Amino acid sequence: MASAETPAAPEPEKVVEPPAEAEAPPASTEVVEAQVPPEVKGTADAPPVDYFAVAEVVLRFLLFASAVVAVVVMVTSKQTKQVPVQIPPFQASVPAKFNHSPAFIYFVAALSVAGLYSIITTFLSFYALLKPGCCPQVLSHFVIFDVLLLGVVAAATGAAGAVAYIGLKGNSHLGWKKACNVYDEFCKHVGSSIFVSLFASIVLALLVFFSIYSLSKKIPK
Repeated sequence: MASAETPAAPEPEKVVEPPAEAEAPPASTEVVEAQVPPEVKGTADAPPVDYFAVAEVVLRFLLFASAVVAVVVMVTSKQTKQVPVQIPPFQASVPAKFNHSPAFIYFVAALSVAGLYSIITTFLSFYALLKPGCCPQVLSHFVIFDVLLLGVVAAATGAAGAVAYIGLKGNSHLGWKKACNVYDEFCKHVGSSIFVSLFASIVLALLVFFSIYSLSKKIPK
């Protein structure tokens, strides 16, 4: 008699465990440097603007402009008037020009030198502004020439102003008659030219101040 087969025991069900979540990497405490575009880096690395150098360029250009205006106004100061001669009622045409006075000639020469000097120094100062640190020895000598030119221009302005004052007021003690009551246009040109030259002297004084201040900043403390 065949024996009855015993049924096989059911296999235990496998419990599928959910996959373990991947551990998140620990947060880094270091600050990641943001990537900066090269053009922004170039702007950030650019040296700061030297406002004293900019002011120096502007002042040297003003010196050039004032010197040219003073020379042109003085050179064009010419007027011809009918002046009575010793035998009345005859009159003679007598012109008044700047080259009739040595002081005015010296004035034109001094302001012409100032204009030429200002052209050269303006270009050098502008080049030094575009490329900081270039030719420091040349720029350091500007203060010497600025002081010399200030003396020359101030002396020319004073000499021309003295002659112009005599022409305006005369001198009763020496018997010098005033001439501006006759040559009015000539005296207006001379006075305007001397006023512009005085402005050029002030500009030169400011340039000397800026040059000395710039040199004092470079002295190690």
